[in-house]
Amino acid sequence: MKNITLWIVALSIALIGNAQNETNGAVEQQQGHYNLSKFRQLKQELATPNGYRTASGAPGHEYYQQKADYKMDIVLDDENQRIYGEETITYYNNSPDALDYLWVQLDQNIRAADAKTNDVKAGGPSTYYNPKKFTEEFLGKPFDGGFKIDYVRDLSGDDLKHTINGTMMRIDLPEVLKSGEKISFSIKWWYNIPNHVIDRARSGFEHFEKDGNNTYIIAQFFPRMAVYNDVEGWQNLQFLGRGEFALVFGDYEVNITTPADHVLDGTGRVLNRKEMLTKKQWKRYQEALTSYDKPVVIVTQEEAIESEKKASNKTKTWRLKAENVRDFAFATSRKYILDGQAVKIGDSTVMAISLYPKEGNPLWEEYSTRVVASTLESYSRQMFDYPYHKAISVHAKQIGMEYPMICFNFGRPKPDGTYSERTRTGMIGVIIHEVGHNWFPMIVNSDERQWGWMDEGLNSFAQLLAEQDFEPGFPSRSFPDKVVDYMGGDQSRITPIMTQHDNVYQSGPNAYSKPAAGLYMLREVILGHELFDKAFKTYAQRWRFKHPTPADFFRTMEDASGTDLDWFWRGWFFTTDYNDIGIKGINQYRVTDQPSEKMKELVSRYNLNMEDYAGNLYLQKIESADLVPAEVSLKDITLLNEYLADNFSEKERESLRDTKYFYEIVFEKPGGLVMPILAEITYEDGTKESKYYPAEIWRFNDKEIKKVFASEKPIASIVIDPNKLTADVNLENNSWPREKAESKFEAFKKNPTK
Repeated sequence: MKNITLWIVALSIALIGNAQNETNGAVEQQQGHYNLSKFRQLKQELATPNGYRTASGAPGHEYYQQKADYKMDIVLDDENQRIYGEETITYYNNSPDALDYLWVQLDQNIRAADAKTNDVKAGGPSTYYNPKKFTEEFLGKPFDGGFKIDYVRDLSGDDLKHTINGTMMRIDLPEVLKSGEKISFSIKWWYNIPNHVIDRARSGFEHFEKDGNNTYIIAQFFPRMAVYNDVEGWQNLQFLGRGEFALVFGDYEVNITTPADHVLDGTGRVLNRKEMLTKKQWKRYQEALTSYDKPVVIVTQEEAIESEKKASNKTKTWRLKAENVRDFAFATSRKYILDGQAVKIGDSTVMAISLYPKEGNPLWEEYSTRVVASTLESYSRQMFDYPYHKAISVHAKQIGMEYPMICFNFGRPKPDGTYSERTRTGMIGVIIHEVGHNWFPMIVNSDERQWGWMDEGLNSFAQLLAEQDFEPGFPSRSFPDKVVDYMGGDQSRITPIMTQHDNVYQSGPNAYSKPAAGLYMLREVILGHELFDKAFKTYAQRWRFKHPTPADFFRTMEDASGTDLDWFWRGWFFTTDYNDIGIKGINQYRVTDQPSEKMKELVSRYNLNMEDYAGNLYLQKIESADLVPAEVSLKDITLLNEYLADNFSEKERESLRDTKYFYEIVFEKPGGLVMPILAEITYEDGTKESKYYPAEIWRFNDKEIKKVFASEKPIASIVIDPNKLTADVNLENNSWPREKAESKFEAFKKNPTK
């Protein structure tokens, strides 16, 4: 009888579902459809696993990556603001493919006078023009930027055929480069260094009128090998300015000739630092190597001011060497103050270093190196120990940019040395962010040209945690509530995160804050710290010094956490849907052993036998406009008390909850995203209870679901997501009783032009 009863109940549920489509006794015929569930698997969106990249998100047994080593001689012409360079590149073909040609990146060509990339930029007049930009833009005297290639030759001195296409150069090989072979060739070039303050360049020089000197932050200064891999083949997309870089790991030997009074640091070890510093400065540097509690000033402000007075007409050559890095950058000036502090990372000591002119003080001497040290410690805990011997923060007006072991950061006080809290926190935030880029993408080497979020978004998330490590309560910009206005905004100006980075509308929210906020939700709401931290660290460690793709990240996070997150990746990364979950209503019930109207209807509709359902309890809805604050006495339910007496001891019965109130909450979801429901219930006595319903609660109804629960106390109010952890764009429907204040989201829907 029990099995028959269960079968009848199951049949009844199915029949009731079908009955909802009945019209005047006839069943409405509906068209079939593909799987529209927001919980369907990401089979169509992700590449098929193979020997290079596994279904678990790890590198496969056939995974490979190319290598490129560089030997360079660089001359900085401070008088004319130029870079002259000669390099020998040794390229290793570790792929299974034979290569007919090589692609080299010429990123400086974006600033060439005839750059085609400038023609793709549309828009009206800029807000303002400085005289230099106005002359370049409208008077026919554009900046003469871009690489001037003197030659491309093999090691025998013979010219190699090459074709320059915008920011890319193809070198046609005289013979096919077979799998497992290597080739060496040389390039000689020069270019005019842009003024990064005026031209808004990622690197360049800044001129200081008061003392007549320049500071140089130099990057993208040499022809660099493009990436060849199993995903893109050659990654030779043009550099349009937003989508950053896809680069190959390799070893560098770089000699940089500067004026003799310059202070320089950059990627790799400075092999002749002792000769480059005075005896006093070298002694201070030695002290800094063991100063773990505070920075040591190595080149003082007084020494820098003295160097500013007269430019040296002599030169000196700095020798640097770096192993297993994907890029190289440096900074140099006679204006630089230099300080450093030792940081213990695992079994190694890492130097946190800052370079800054006097214009950065007192802010930079107070914070920069301390922030670098804290960032190294925080990121190492989150992912893996920092593998290099130093991390450098360089002061640069209006710039935040990253390279292996060195980054350029804004944050300048006013001329009188005062600064606002916004300037202080802005500087701290950008230093943490740019130093953090050593992990993403300098070591976990994603394709920035294609997927900006894979370095910016992941790094912005780690930055958020590192900011709180440095200063609890720091005003981080990637918490979920910070992306609400963006996600609830004009859909015609929003693109999915999974969009090639040059083609996104709003780069900041799209690549930085939205991915970071999503990862924060994964950690705080969906997975919890233990599962998330293990998965995130697994991804970082699996792909350190390798080239991951979005699929590798998504799959690793699921593989290491043991959680199906396809619904989350699809909604948050592949669509522009927003989260809006509300409380549609609340109903109250009383307990009875008499058949409910719903039960009677079921029996009547399907000609069932009511006696088969004897011995059951029912929740009967209390029909009232307001919830009835009356207690429901279970002592009057004979059927329940007989069951308890027969199956529980007196002591066990005493431990059972004294349930008096029965509620049904109706949750609605006007938004397109599926998200967990975080509900905070406040009872009439002031106590609170949190209830968590996973996102999967929306599997069978994407618009509305109900939850029934019992309590010992009457409810006073309910709030959804009280701590604003799920980026809910509409707070108006988040509470019961309903608050009257209009949300920004509702105001926008009424008048989207404002």
